Amino acid sequence: MSDDTATRSGGTAQEAQRYCFDLVRGADKDRFLSALFAPDDRRADLMALYAFNVEIARIREQVSEPTLGEMRLEWWRGELETLFSGGAGDHPVLQGLCAPARAGRLSRHGLENLIEARRFDLYDDPMPTLNDLEGYLGETSSSLIQMAAWILAGDEAGAAAEAAGLAGVAYGLAGLMRALPVHRARGQCFLPADMLAAHGITPAHVLSGRWSDELAAVLGELRDVAGRRLDEARALSRSVPRAVLPAFLPIALVDLYLARLRASAGPGMLKAVHDVPQFRRQWRLWRYAMRERF
Repeated sequence: MSDDTATRSGGTAQEAQRYCFDLVRGADKDRFLSALFAPDDRRADLMALYAFNVEIARIREQVSEPTLGEMRLEWWRGELETLFSGGAGDHPVLQGLCAPARAGRLSRHGLENLIEARRFDLYDDPMPTLNDLEGYLGETSSSLIQMAAWILAGDEAGAAAEAAGLAGVAYGLAGLMRALPVHRARGQCFLPADMLAAHGITPAHVLSGRWSDELAAVLGELRDVAGRRLDEARALSRSVPRAVLPAFLPIALVDLYLARLRASAGPGMLKAVHDVPQFRRQWRLWRYAMRERF
């Protein structure tokens, strides 16, 4: 359970909405800015979904051992069961999810899959293969796009499922490479062990903070994979209904992130997050939203 639950329980719907907006604004700026392009009557639902993702994704940072993380994940799973059975939770994120859940615009299965995928985050096990990594991103980043699309367009969003799968992998890969210093500091390595082994190195090499030509090659290959998935997603853009564009807008930033990763390739990538200035991200999102592209 979030540390804010006790102080937020029993609050009004407006307070729950404000909590979700503030949480996403602070922890997931890309999706926050993209959601601002959503219709007024769907924006709060999107923010609640993204806030749920933030709450689940940050559990690793909030617990001292995996068992406590498992307990929190199970708490969220139990609260979802209550929510989709007609009840209402005390947590502001659950209160925010009530409206889309009641209206049939939210997938309980998708939310539960998100919880299950995040179980991997609690442990220091290496990511075995590139295929496993893409599967993980499919259940997290891609699933989030598809659930957001469903909130925006209902059944019509089904036409965007394939594009969402590819786009989520592209965005997720860029995000994991940007967060390499954060994960390394926590003792985690999301770089696939099979790709590392192909270049004669191991996850321990990454965690040690030693830069090498071999590590540079692995990251270069991952950038290429992200670029291909992005191209494949954009090739399907005609199948993506206009109504779901806000769900896909964060993907417009992948080019910027990959270019930044390419330009900053070196020892510094293991020590600090090399981000793209917010004004450039905002400008890109606005421009693509006006062009109805991602």
